[in-house]
Amino acid sequence: MDDLDRRTFIAGTGVGLACAAVVTVEPAAARPAPPDTKTTVQLTVNGKIHTIAVEIRTTLLDALRNQIGLTGTKKGCDRGECGACTVHIDGRRILSCMSLAVMQAGRSITTIEGIARGAVLHPVQKAFIDHDGFQCGFCTSGQIMSSVALLKEARAGWPSAATENVSAPFSYDQLSAAEVRERLSGNLCRCACYPNIVDAVAVAARES
Repeated sequence: MDDLDRRTFIAGTGVGLACAAVVTVEPAAARPAPPDTKTTVQLTVNGKIHTIAVEIRTTLLDALRNQIGLTGTKKGCDRGECGACTVHIDGRRILSCMSLAVMQAGRSITTIEGIARGAVLHPVQKAFIDHDGFQCGFCTSGQIMSSVALLKEARAGWPSAATENVSAPFSYDQLSAAEVRERLSGNLCRCACYPNIVDAVAVAARES
């Protein structure tokens, strides 16, 4: 009788759990829709304030291109490997595909469209043209934005992995071709225009 009772109990418990599972699972159509995840953010881009509504997961790159209409910043790998999406935040370069738009509210964003002074090109832009620092041009805006930033970094005395003595203050006149190559190593060029890019940056370093 005891064995029969145990079997009866186990069988009854299994049926009960199965019924509970069936009762508590809602069909997909009956589940509530996820809440609206959009938020309003103000982005200051090239000195102009843009108020846009974005999903909280929207990258700065997508906000710049798709909502503000500044398509000079390119989407290459979309995972922080190629450098085509480089912009400046408060004067420092970042990869815009790796940053959320909502993180940049209240900060100063500069894109490739904002580095010239009216009709006067930035010295780096002019040097890229004069020294054929591009071919297809897809990576060029990122290359230029990184080049502008690296000149500022060098003037500020920032060393790089190519600097022989990182414990000593870096001098701007130490900005050799090896230094430029190292400081631009995060920006890839499928057309392999690297020698011309380095030449362009070297010229811009003397003129800016």
